[in-house]
Amino acid sequence: MGEPVNHWIGGRRVAGTSSRRGPVYNPATGRLAREVDFASAEEVDAAVRAAKDAFPGWRSTSLSRRTEILFRIRNLVDQHRGDLAGLLTAEHGKVTSDALGEVARGIENLEFACGIPNLLKGGFSEQVSTGVDVYQIRQPLGVAAGITPFNFPAMVPMWMFANAIACGNTFVLKPSEKDPSASVFMAGLLKEAGLPDGVFNVVHGDKVAVDRILEHPDIRAVSFVGSTPIARYIYETGTRNGKRVQALGGAKNHMVVLPDADIDMAADAAVSAAYG
Repeated sequence: MGEPVNHWIGGRRVAGTSSRRGPVYNPATGRLAREVDFASAEEVDAAVRAAKDAFPGWRSTSLSRRTEILFRIRNLVDQHRGDLAGLLTAEHGKVTSDALGEVARGIENLEFACGIPNLLKGGFSEQVSTGVDVYQIRQPLGVAAGITPFNFPAMVPMWMFANAIACGNTFVLKPSEKDPSASVFMAGLLKEAGLPDGVFNVVHGDKVAVDRILEHPDIRAVSFVGSTPIARYIYETGTRNGKRVQALGGAKNHMVVLPDADIDMAADAAVSAAYG
């Protein structure tokens, strides 16, 4: 059995201390391949503390410097797309072509994030009322968190953390416990790119970790992708605790096939959408 998958906190791998682990299976054989550490509430607290401590420095980092680091992240992910795709195939089970396609979509999001610092300009309106001018400025929130699903273990995290850190926030990721290795691999690439320690953190786990994220007073925003019932739970719990929440649930390869469609092409597209 392989080495356990650890957390990533404050710029380094951190072994779990909760004595709780979950199984990670080889989808080709159904056999146990390795285990993943499950975070306690205290371990989530440690990740949030690292992100909170890193926030003032990252927030004050110039837009040009942020962009430079984001381009480095993009280039490193591109250079290691084969390694990342291999992890997706090994733990998720999608075929290599589908795994490479997922990484390519993630890279596209990194490329978009590289341009976000240039979109952070504010606004100014003169004389909105007599003697009154109005300024608008865009500022980072602080610590943001992402809770991501098993079906796209590289792409969906890149949807979230790239945009968050580009805007000057710090980030705590809770990936799916079914295929967790891609997130820690990407964390290593972010560090190699020069992202300061604590700006990006990863904690693995189950509902214990999720609930602590949703109730933690220092987490300002949460993004989620997954099933509709869990999306409702995330939204209701997070907003009740004063967080900005976006929760995407229930997306599953919708298709409309019209009477004059090419049936063979439609059938191939339906199968490919589900299985690669």
